Amino acid sequence: MGLSGRERRLLAEIEQGLERDDPELARRVAAINKIESDGIDYPRAYSDRLRVWALTHVWIIFAVAGVVIVLLLLAVLTT
Repeated sequence: MGLSGRERRLLAEIEQGLERDDPELARRVAAINKIESDGIDYPRAYSDRLRVWALTHVWIIFAVAGVVIVLLLLAVLTT
């Protein structure tokens, strides 16, 4: 749901007044708005979590395979 032209003008006037009165607060509000309006960060964060999850499981599989190979070699050498 988008804003109407009148609502956008009112919002712009409020933001300009805020910038004049308290620049630090205006920067924080702008940062919050950027985070809320940016739809790219969540999928990127999800893909990072997915990549870490996959890498962790791959390393666990390699470690288990290595232990199995060592145990098989040990079994062959001791018989």
